Amino acid sequence: MFTCLSGDVQVAAGRWTQVVHPAFTRSPGSRHLRCLCCGSTKPQAPERETLDVTFLRYGRASAVAVVGMLALAACGSDNNSSSSSSAGTGGSSSGAAASGGASSAAGGAAAACAKGTVNAEGSSAQANAMSAWIKAYQGQCSGVTINYNPTGSGAGVTAFNAGREPFVGSDSALKPEEKTAADKRCSGGPAIDLPMVVGPIAVAYNVKGVDGLQLSAATVAKIFSGKITKWDDAAIKADNPSAQLPSTPIQPIHRSDSSGTTDNFTKWLTAAAKSDWTFDHDKVWKAPGGQGAAKSSGVASAIAAGDGTIGYVEYSFVQSASLKAAKIANDGKNFVELSAANASKAVEGAKPADGATGNDLALSLDYATTDPSAYPIVLVTYEITCEKGLKADEASFVKSFLGYTSGAGQQLLTPDLGYAPLPASLQTKVAAAVAAIS
Repeated sequence: MFTCLSGDVQVAAGRWTQVVHPAFTRSPGSRHLRCLCCGSTKPQAPERETLDVTFLRYGRASAVAVVGMLALAACGSDNNSSSSSSAGTGGSSSGAAASGGASSAAGGAAAACAKGTVNAEGSSAQANAMSAWIKAYQGQCSGVTINYNPTGSGAGVTAFNAGREPFVGSDSALKPEEKTAADKRCSGGPAIDLPMVVGPIAVAYNVKGVDGLQLSAATVAKIFSGKITKWDDAAIKADNPSAQLPSTPIQPIHRSDSSGTTDNFTKWLTAAAKSDWTFDHDKVWKAPGGQGAAKSSGVASAIAAGDGTIGYVEYSFVQSASLKAAKIANDGKNFVELSAANASKAVEGAKPADGATGNDLALSLDYATTDPSAYPIVLVTYEITCEKGLKADEASFVKSFLGYTSGAGQQLLTPDLGYAPLPASLQTKVAAAVAAIS
């Protein structure tokens, strides 16, 4: 049962009934038995409501945000009911338009809600973030269904440039050749890269009897290029002088699909281990050997399934699969523990990418950071869309939904979910870019 009395909240998971809310009003001493809209002070009769609630893995802070969103949703129009979220396949959107009513996001300003059904796809790194956003947004906005399919960054960009989706997620900003095709798809305006999610890339491992592993960039490069093949190799021992390392064969796991995570991981190797990593950075894995697995979930499953495995995967999937993550040495030679906060420090030093102008907010990350507390392997997931050139109903939806994800939705990007919110200065720029969509 969910009960609000003078701001006190009692929460239990499952199907909530007998919901009785106090007034959301500034009138001192008011006690009403129904949520009041728009600051009304007119009492209403008690009303029994039913809410379906699904809990994700939130910490205390994000649980408060979710409760806040549920309360705001209950205080919308009397006919405001939550649409169910879906992770369907990609395809064109239909009937997506902004409604005339307004719905307040937790901690954010009121924004017009979208209507209809919209499909999007792309980055699997942001799948857990997108799931949380969709549930929260649909909980506030009736009449909208959002289907996000985590097909991978490469597939997402292809779908966007083919005109199949109004926005897609990618863990890398558009490359010059992709940008040309995207601008052409956006008739009337340029395609823009909007940073939305900060996530550390873990070097996750599963080696019986080994905990607290730490690795330098050179050692990681040698492992993933096949130069180091056993866990008791001298280079790994040098990084872990007090560890008892077995002679177990190393089984490197990499992405088999086109992936922005691969692009960011190999960018880090290129910057931090130049002499040991001789392959170009790319969304497609270039080094020989190893075992390929599709999508982030596939990599996490492959690591968990074997002994001696090691792979690169986003922090959120490390947490959901209960994997171990190595401490990684940054360019200052400090072994840094993987955390969302430490990853944010690396993003704070990012600069605009070459060729990024106006509301195209593509970033150049500093993979060779010397900040002693900065975790060096990070990615930023972008939402790619048109500043101008979408159909009117699609533009209204994208502006509404991305306005939420770049504003109040950032509260859900918590360490418990494996992400970090955008730095405040970058969040302001993204919000302004979203506001310019038409």
